[in-house]
Amino acid sequence: MHERAIIINELAQGRRSTAFGVGWFSAVAGSEQLAVLEEIAGYCIQARATTDDVQEAIRRAELKPTYTPAVLAVRGPVHVQLPKITILPAAERVKAFRLLIALLGIADGRRRAVFCSQGCSHSWHRLGSTLAG
Repeated sequence: MHERAIIINELAQGRRSTAFGVGWFSAVAGSEQLAVLEEIAGYCIQARATTDDVQEAIRRAELKPTYTPAVLAVRGPVHVQLPKITILPAAERVKAFRLLIALLGIADGRRRAVFCSQGCSHSWHRLGSTLAG
């Protein structure tokens, strides 16, 4: 697993703070930010994020429901809306990042509880053993 994937999954699992995540994402070059958002959206789809998860993700991300990423997220099926969120203008990217990380946390948390509770081979579910201190 590459470093960016580790950071994304640590954020989604609450192993790193939102403040760290926003700082890390903000320091990434503009074109690379789009790649980060696309990667997180892909993870959300793999983790089976649902439209029912969106309102909780908006709450966890501490976004106003009127912010563009939140408005888009509630408008339809997650797999249709996520690509729209990943291409928002630069001024909306931090909000999109916060929303997608929260959505991934919710979906992957459910995946862990339902499908991986007896163990699994997902390397991102074993991050605790790779973290220092």
